[in-house]
Amino acid sequence: MKANEVREMTVAELEQKLASLKKDLFMLRMQHATNQLDNPMQINLIKKDIARVKTIMKQKENGPKA
Repeated sequence: MKANEVREMTVAELEQKLASLKKDLFMLRMQHATNQLDNPMQINLIKKDIARVKTIMKQKENGPKA
């Protein structure tokens, strides 16, 4: 997911995306714990996407700086 794609989303869409990413992260961790995960790097990618979404949400919450 690119930062530009995230910036174009509304706050409601960002909240939905964040919930979806957290659910995906949980599922990946469960697969990793049971040795069913093919690509462990997916966990890192999801974590970075979560951080990206949270950052954009915080920026939209604070509004533009003068």
